[in-house]
Amino acid sequence: MTQTLTKMITQCPFCSVQCKMEVEEKRDELTGKTVYSVEGIPNAASEGRLCVKGKNSYQHALSRERLTHPMMRKNGVLTRVSWEEALDSIATRFRSIQAAHGADAVCLYGGGSLTNETAYLLGKFARIGLGTRYIDYNGRFCMSAAASAGVKAFGIDRGLTNQLADIALAEVIILAGTNISECQPTMMPYFTRAKENGAFIIVIDPRVTGTAEMADLHLQVKPGTDAALVNGLIKAVFDEGLVDRRFVENRTKGFEELKSHIDKLDLDAIAELTGVDKELIVKAAMAYGRAKTGMVFTARGVEQHADGHMTVRNFINLVLATGKIGKPGCGYGAVTGQGNGQGGREHGQKADQLPGYRLIENEQDRAYIASVWGVKPEELPGKGVSAYEMMEVIHRKEIKSMFVMGSNPIMSNPNAGLVEEGIKGLDYLVVADMFMSETAVLADVVLPVTAYIENTGTLTNLEGRVLLREAARPAPGEARDDWHILCELANRLGRGTYFKFEDSEQIFNELRVASRGGVADYYGITYDRLRKEEGVYWPCPSTDHPGAKRLFEQSFPQPEGRALFIPVVSEPVAEEVSAQYPLVLTNGRVLAHYLTGVQTRRSPMLAAKDIENFMEIHPETAAKYRIEDDSLVTIRSPRGTTIVRSKFSKSIRKDTLFVPMHWGDVQNVNNVTSPALDPVCRMPDFKVSAVQIEPFGEDFEEEGEYAIR
Repeated sequence: MTQTLTKMITQCPFCSVQCKMEVEEKRDELTGKTVYSVEGIPNAASEGRLCVKGKNSYQHALSRERLTHPMMRKNGVLTRVSWEEALDSIATRFRSIQAAHGADAVCLYGGGSLTNETAYLLGKFARIGLGTRYIDYNGRFCMSAAASAGVKAFGIDRGLTNQLADIALAEVIILAGTNISECQPTMMPYFTRAKENGAFIIVIDPRVTGTAEMADLHLQVKPGTDAALVNGLIKAVFDEGLVDRRFVENRTKGFEELKSHIDKLDLDAIAELTGVDKELIVKAAMAYGRAKTGMVFTARGVEQHADGHMTVRNFINLVLATGKIGKPGCGYGAVTGQGNGQGGREHGQKADQLPGYRLIENEQDRAYIASVWGVKPEELPGKGVSAYEMMEVIHRKEIKSMFVMGSNPIMSNPNAGLVEEGIKGLDYLVVADMFMSETAVLADVVLPVTAYIENTGTLTNLEGRVLLREAARPAPGEARDDWHILCELANRLGRGTYFKFEDSEQIFNELRVASRGGVADYYGITYDRLRKEEGVYWPCPSTDHPGAKRLFEQSFPQPEGRALFIPVVSEPVAEEVSAQYPLVLTNGRVLAHYLTGVQTRRSPMLAAKDIENFMEIHPETAAKYRIEDDSLVTIRSPRGTTIVRSKFSKSIRKDTLFVPMHWGDVQNVNNVTSPALDPVCRMPDFKVSAVQIEPFGEDFEEEGEYAIR
């Protein structure tokens, strides 16, 4: 027998679907122990489904490892202090560092899981609380390629251009570099439903993932050649006469330039470059081109490259050439990774951005936001640099202090050795987190923050649907909401007049005004509406506007209302394999874990499912390098070394290795990943790194030639 103590209505803190759920706290009357049960709540996104992460997310919120009081480093040891002492110290140090080295000597580093309110306030705090231009966030590694491509091609970046419900209406679906079965599993029924309706599903991925197993056609592309593969698809569409001429002529610009470029390409050469048979490329192109309805989804597999922006532009070229957008069962979608990956990139965490997707270097945008904030436009700093570039600036000691909120940059950045070295060299590091992350252990001050189930705020899911998540239990110990910490610090820095907020709703109401008239217009969305309507799509310019469930039905927010084509050159990968580094390493996620694992590794149920990192390798490749199954392997690149356990798989390309991203220290795949950056969006090239491998404990030869002994 159990007795119900409380029922908590909340939503999952992990992926971008943002599933609603009820957590029931009960007491076992026989043992006296407290037990928990979790059920999904019917909602428009997940339809009441939960995955294993959502079902167990309460465990990290209730973990004994939670940070519950502020700590400061005294005599080299993090020691418990009062909030007053911690905040006074931070304000004093920030002021002294900026007085000695300038406003830009302090930087801020945010996260894509922060609420819209905190993300907005973090950007505001950087610009008028500290006056620094240096702010960016871990979402740079998630959505920047798709976001920049959407803005350039469509004039707007929203994860999905249509509702999830439209998936069932699509006759053909292309899933490119997205392993939905493990990363957004509660979305999978939308695709199985589409298959039941007769949809033909095409998956583009170097691995045979759970998602690829569902596909009718799998294009097992060589990592880093996705843009070339799409050129092949477009060429086949052109050759077969499958262009929607009416749509192209009436609603796009730049088609002739694209056609001239595509006409010069050779399908046989594309097949050889990508490792995908010519016949399969043509088959995929004909299926998509001939269908009356179709959708294209991309994710990190095709976006986390040095040419990620242009690769997504090419997928958009394919969508536009066939006219499959702006109508039921048609559209393009970037499958957002983080819980608030969409909202987190809209309101000011990015180096070049102001709220509402305004640009910090646009005079009109600066003037408008300055008027909302009550400052002069010239008081706002200019744009900073991207997340990894900020780590390089830190490494050069041009930035002296960093404030990290809701992120773990030592693990999430590429070239992690350089990043750790730079962060260790800071004069002053402040981290606000729920747990003692790999970054927090290096901090001078650690501030405890509330978990998802304890704070109120809005998040925007991958559809562009704004959702309200309300606090369902008290915060443990002395933990505080992120936004409240920023307000307290602003007050101590003499900028409190700009941060007089009593709750998250007051912040959201200012965000609404700040976003008004911008691309991401939230003005018509209110907490009351979110409670009554479950969620509202943006753009929503007025309180009587229903929200835009499907974009681009009549026109695109571009000059003349037309979307833009662009020719995409098939560039070589940023880091080629060589005799010394003969294999391609790519990375990604597994079902039980999330991002750098700070939360999921504190959940006993999730940690037990995947207790350590691993390297997926084809058995024939393993034999060549004398790797045994389930053995420790050393992986090296020019950046550093990682040690993981081998896992044989015949479903991966023989020239490719796969290592998940959720573990730190010697198991951190980012010790070896490439820091090459996309020239447009500054996305690091996580997915292609040239590496060498050998059984753990052996040494590589010094001469530069890889020796098989």
